[in-house]
Amino acid sequence: MRPFVFLIAMAFLSAGNAAFAHFKLNQNVRVHHVVHTDEGLDVFLRLPMSYVAAELVGPEGPDGQPAPAPYTHNQIENGVLMHYVDQAAVQNDPNGLAALAEGTLTLTVDGQARAASILTLRLHPLGSEPGFATLAEAQSALGNGDVFAAADETYVGDVMVDLHLRYSTGPVSTYSLAYTSNPGLPGQEDTANLILDYDGDQTRTYRATGLMHDPVVVSGSAAAAASTFLVEGTRHILEGPDHVLFVLCMIIGAMNLHSLLARVTGFTLGHTVTLILGFFGIAPSGAWFIPTVELLIALSIIYAAVMAVRPPEQGHGDLRAFAITSGIGLLHGFGFSFMLHQILRVDAPNVWHSLLAFNVGVEVGQLLIVLLVWPLVLFLRKQPGPIWTGSRAVVATVASLIAMIWVVERAEFFL
Repeated sequence: MRPFVFLIAMAFLSAGNAAFAHFKLNQNVRVHHVVHTDEGLDVFLRLPMSYVAAELVGPEGPDGQPAPAPYTHNQIENGVLMHYVDQAAVQNDPNGLAALAEGTLTLTVDGQARAASILTLRLHPLGSEPGFATLAEAQSALGNGDVFAAADETYVGDVMVDLHLRYSTGPVSTYSLAYTSNPGLPGQEDTANLILDYDGDQTRTYRATGLMHDPVVVSGSAAAAASTFLVEGTRHILEGPDHVLFVLCMIIGAMNLHSLLARVTGFTLGHTVTLILGFFGIAPSGAWFIPTVELLIALSIIYAAVMAVRPPEQGHGDLRAFAITSGIGLLHGFGFSFMLHQILRVDAPNVWHSLLAFNVGVEVGQLLIVLLVWPLVLFLRKQPGPIWTGSRAVVATVASLIAMIWVVERAEFFL
């Protein structure tokens, strides 16, 4: 039962995570456009200002409040300490802020960290920031204009920092990027890091999640770039408790290997279709759509749990299971596409390579769950007495209870 318990516990703990912080974190995406030149590498970088400032908050003073980070000031709102951008300090010394931001990034060539020259800094309030998905957009965002054009006081968490850095390394074939900072913000482990490498007429897209303390090696290899999206697809399904619980219920409801293959194949076909359609925007665009899908995904877990403990299907049971899991797969595929759309734009270079690699990663994650659970199912079925039926009922009941919590939460949000 240990693999069952592990999967259920992982889902339950993930369901209870809550965001809390005085440093607001309304965006956790870092985008890197890296252009190869004869002189070296030009990096166009966008990252949240919170990632720069949160780590630099000073110790508490006599009033019991911490000293503000550089280029910020503090303000108490309803008894809560909040952090604002010090616009005057930014305007008076933009290079100082740029140096703090640049100092969090390490670019290594041939085993040596290289120094950067800071060319341009721009700050943009969330909601009015220019596009940064393509190289042309990044260059435009760092073009002419004020360092920070904001009419009102702005939370640090509502500001994106854009930097143009130049590394005079000479021609480079392979390099790595990593970060040394740990701002201590909730949700930072889900940071979406996108690296787009431009070398001549070739563009490669790399993806990493988290603080990126482990370097991402950029070699110009199409396979290496695609592998980063494959890893993210695998990670997404294994760390997505709703997807894990559905696959788990789907497995324990299969009567034999043929039934299992019918269910897995149906689920795969269904979510592949809507992952692609949802990513390219071929789906309803109303504000109601995403909450509805998330609610239906939770309901699909309850349905799968109930079906897992029902008597064996007669007649065309496998065909019926294939049709049902295909339909439910359509829901989960939209869920995958919502996540992918946050980190990859439709007009990004090599978008099909990245999209297909991500989907293959989802299949790898699903296969890992099957390989972990199915042998245990076969073992329990060979045991005497009601061991298998009892184990299956416990797993289905726990999965249903967790899903019911999500149904209530998501229905409240939807309403």
